[in-house]
Amino acid sequence: MDYGSFLHAKIQMAPQGGFVVSDEEINPILLPHHKAIIKWACLGGRRAIFAAFGLGKTVMQIELLRIITARFGGRGLIVLPLGVRIEFRRDCEMLATGIHDKITDAQRAELYAWQKGHPDRIPSLTFIRSIGEAGETGLYMANYETVREGKLDPRLFMAASLDEAACLRGFGGSKTFREFMRLFDGIPYKFVATATPSPNEFIEMLAYSAFLEIMDVGQAKTRFFKRNSEKADTLTIHPHKEREFWLWVASWGLFVEKPSDLGFSDEGYDLPEMIVNWHELPSDHAKAGLERNGQGRLLRNAAASLPDAAREKRDSIDARIAKMMEIRAEDPDAHRLIWHDLEAERAAIEKAIPGIATVYGSQDLEARERTMVAFSNGELPEMAGKPDMIGSGGNYQRYCSWAIFLGINCKFNSFIQAVHRLQRFLQAHTVRIDLIYTEAERPARDNMQAKWRRHNEQRAIMTGLIKEYGLSAAAMASSLQRAMGVERIEVKGEGYRLVNSDCVLECQRMAADSVDLIVTSIPFSTQYEYSPNYADFGHTDDNDHFWQQMDFLIPELLRILSPGRIAAIHVKDRIVPGGMTGLGFQTVYPFSDDCVARFKKHGFAFLSRKTITTDVVRENNQTYRLGWSEQCKDGSRMGNGMPEYLLIFRKPPSDASNGYADRPVKKAKRKHVAETGEWENPEGYSRARWQLDAHGFMPSSGNRLLMPEELFGLDARQIFRLWKEYQLETVYDFEHHVKIAEALEERGMLPSTFMLLPPHSKHDDVWTDVTRMLSMNTLQAGAGRELHLCPLQFDIVDRAILQYSEPGETVFDPFGGLMTVPYRALEFGRNGEAVELNPAYFLDGCKYVEAKARAKAMPSLFDLMGAPADLAEAAE
Repeated sequence: MDYGSFLHAKIQMAPQGGFVVSDEEINPILLPHHKAIIKWACLGGRRAIFAAFGLGKTVMQIELLRIITARFGGRGLIVLPLGVRIEFRRDCEMLATGIHDKITDAQRAELYAWQKGHPDRIPSLTFIRSIGEAGETGLYMANYETVREGKLDPRLFMAASLDEAACLRGFGGSKTFREFMRLFDGIPYKFVATATPSPNEFIEMLAYSAFLEIMDVGQAKTRFFKRNSEKADTLTIHPHKEREFWLWVASWGLFVEKPSDLGFSDEGYDLPEMIVNWHELPSDHAKAGLERNGQGRLLRNAAASLPDAAREKRDSIDARIAKMMEIRAEDPDAHRLIWHDLEAERAAIEKAIPGIATVYGSQDLEARERTMVAFSNGELPEMAGKPDMIGSGGNYQRYCSWAIFLGINCKFNSFIQAVHRLQRFLQAHTVRIDLIYTEAERPARDNMQAKWRRHNEQRAIMTGLIKEYGLSAAAMASSLQRAMGVERIEVKGEGYRLVNSDCVLECQRMAADSVDLIVTSIPFSTQYEYSPNYADFGHTDDNDHFWQQMDFLIPELLRILSPGRIAAIHVKDRIVPGGMTGLGFQTVYPFSDDCVARFKKHGFAFLSRKTITTDVVRENNQTYRLGWSEQCKDGSRMGNGMPEYLLIFRKPPSDASNGYADRPVKKAKRKHVAETGEWENPEGYSRARWQLDAHGFMPSSGNRLLMPEELFGLDARQIFRLWKEYQLETVYDFEHHVKIAEALEERGMLPSTFMLLPPHSKHDDVWTDVTRMLSMNTLQAGAGRELHLCPLQFDIVDRAILQYSEPGETVFDPFGGLMTVPYRALEFGRNGEAVELNPAYFLDGCKYVEAKARAKAMPSLFDLMGAPADLAEAAE
């Protein structure tokens, strides 16, 4: 395969792994939009159905699994919240018998004729809690807890569908997500269905994609998002990739608001108007409480912390109940839903409204379902319950159009689910929603309203794409405007040559033996994507795919480098989440080892490895891998900071769900209590010791010279400088290092956001003094321009240039970025050359290099003062 063919092969949408279904195979009482979605899902094999409330995702899931098991045999499994199974039973009975007030006698007769002689066309749906309750074939329901706790193995089923699959939104730290990724791995046909995906929560979309085996989470992050270098799993979509992202989502996830989105009639699908009333109650600010530092608060703020929110809920129950009764008095006999969050609120509701039907967790399951069915059928006038418990799946629109929320919180998914128990298709009346909250809960209201707006905006984007392209992934793929390379631009000046191009193509143009030193930071496989271009090395599927593209570049680097000269390649090993390996704990992908192997494969000789230490505390904030709390739970679970090369191997524990050892290495936390000035558990494990244990660089011990009290009263900058001098001039003592750090921790001087007292090294091949902030991003920030995703520090480039080249020689960087390498090459009297694919980075970098060249060419005052003497000497 040539390079052009390799790049064109990168264009992809969601794979199709299913089969074609004809209309004759689908239950005839289903509507046209149902049939279209079922055919699309069967063709894909693994798909997400994001159908709006009342569009029939229940009947579509039942029919999907019936079709698959009828064709291939085996069992079908629908995993659902317990409160939803009554709706599935109702809809399954309708599909089997045609008994429904919206189905005509003619349609029913057509159904019976279609079923005649085909028993596999008559669905039956059984609720089970273990595989022993299931037959060899048929359709079954199970609740999420049964599957998550391992009582039922989904891999014994031919097809599976997750109803209300938003349970996966807690991806990464969620036990449900980790277990479901493992338990459902490899099932031939699997689907997710929810009416309330959160398109503005990108992590949720990636979780669905990973569960359906469409694209790995890490790969999707790299392809579409700019990562937050300070905090893990905080994603910002690149503006130039937003349309491509949603086209990709639309190739495997179908957002449908109404049948006309798919080109069908909306008759019978008119969504009723909804009136939302917010009722704010005053808060008692006399009980505002204290800040952590003991300072009294002027106003109550329920958003300050979880305890503050809970306290506001408890203290305002009586006032909220009174407001509820005031609202309710407008029509005491109306059918009404009352939503609450706390058990104390339920007790208050039952006291205020004697005889009201309530639903709660400790209630007998059958009794709970009878209550919900009776309210749904209009036999009960009022029902109270928690959105988290019964807010999903129930259809109450036939007799109820009014809901009162006794309180609000920040759980948007539970809220929107509860709202749409009433505002859904087949609702005949205007829906009224009353929400009661206190003055201190204003931030919660603002947050809820903002999420609601984003929810509606993003759903509009998705349905717009479906209207534009229909259900054809091929049509979506053909519309993508991602570039394939760029039009070559070359900028030259005194001592530099900069090119905006694909580095592989540019290196192919360069003469053999034409550069004296290569200094570059290659892309870290799929970790980052730097431009909306198929030629971008970060736009690759996985590590192997990345190295395939590097296989086109590395031979060219060897060819253009002068014999006997150096290619200095900056790399960093990568963290692999436990969910991707199935181990349950994070591991390391030795990217640097693969880099060595790849360069050797193409003829480079490997000479040495220089170690550049990093801040382990900042790294933990980015990956959540080295946490103090996790180390205290089980020390065997933690590795050390990157990119150090003390290799630590671990045998996987028996239980991969949490990654802890069978016999955990536990530690009790040693904490300093500011109020008392004493240590809690003084013999325990301190934050200070954790930081050093987590660090990957460990000097040998010796004597000590510096006392902790010598650091008191100094600021962080002075402490850091003094500590470095001490480390490099004295014999190292590890325990004394811990003692000094603990002394600073005791006085509140040990930061939790960066490492104040890192280990320093005297060895030339271990660089502990690289200034992280000294990079081209410093200039970018000063100019108010976009920062580079992963800038190369000046210290690293400077040392390579000075060690491996001479003045006047050419230093080259195939991944120029903001042109750090040519910029520093000019500083030290070398010629700088670089290639960059991203036009914005290229243009910004050109400005900096041009300015540096002008500054180097400008004579100084001393140069001018010396000129006459030089000229006179030359004349003699």
